[in-house]
Amino acid sequence: MTQEVKVHPLVSPWGRFGLYSFFIDAPEPAIVDTGISSSPAEGMIPALEKLGRRIEDVRWILLTHGHIDHLGGAHALWELTGRRATVVIHEADAPLLRSRQAHVDQYLDVRQQYIDNPNAVAEQTQAANQVISGEMEPTMLVTGGETLSLGGDVTVSVHHIPGHTAGSVAYVVDGQQSVFVGDAVQIHGAANGFPGYEDPAAYRSSLTYLRDEVRPEHLYLGHPYRNADGVPYGVELDREAARNALQGSLDLEARIDGAARRCLSSGLQETDSVYSPFAPVAEELGYTGDPTLEPSPFFTTLHGYRRQFDGAR
Repeated sequence: MTQEVKVHPLVSPWGRFGLYSFFIDAPEPAIVDTGISSSPAEGMIPALEKLGRRIEDVRWILLTHGHIDHLGGAHALWELTGRRATVVIHEADAPLLRSRQAHVDQYLDVRQQYIDNPNAVAEQTQAANQVISGEMEPTMLVTGGETLSLGGDVTVSVHHIPGHTAGSVAYVVDGQQSVFVGDAVQIHGAANGFPGYEDPAAYRSSLTYLRDEVRPEHLYLGHPYRNADGVPYGVELDREAARNALQGSLDLEARIDGAARRCLSSGLQETDSVYSPFAPVAEELGYTGDPTLEPSPFFTTLHGYRRQFDGAR
């Protein structure tokens, strides 16, 4: 690649979080992640107009994973491109693009075990219907290892980095190591103050791979994740900040792993604690956030350790 491709963050509001998408200003322009149903019209169009770009000209929609705040606007954005954009997602997370019900089922399979909410099905169904702009079949399924041509000499390589979800991927602009990871690098989490990942072993392995093999020069995060002091990183990290974020994520995962192992080895006990049955983990780590607020990374993450622990016995 002879000329650096510019990357522009596109932000749209949503609850306690800022939703970030990224515009890759290539000959065939791409948007990485799409926020929720309202994001394309309310966030992307005005931001692109300020850049002198049109949303109709976007030719690639690159989804880092299947959570609603990253693919919720995919169908709406695809429509705004005249259905000409290629929609890319990993095959493991594709069911979450095809079906709103898949998001409800995912909640019931994991977090509903720990959060006593008799209205969960109705609330999750309503959220999926409101936040996801439409169910759709992806144009391109990836598994990792693919190279996408964004016109001219601009290429993007796809790297499978599971852990946060089974189908999390990184998109790397080749030649400048601009790396888009969605939520695969959690550091100390976002507003809830706890990192969220479904598969601890895969998360650890993916962080190590990003640090040692991909080695980002520019790292783009899906949210302003926080450091140990609770201060948010930006969503655009240079090489040094990227390495610190990756190492910080690994360091915290090791602490959670140790606390989870001790808790699980002692046997889970149902208590009145809001963190039950993982109250010893929260106490050891000094975690005081509300684990019932959605998204609920505490229970998603600890359930992953529980599944891993049970599988090893």
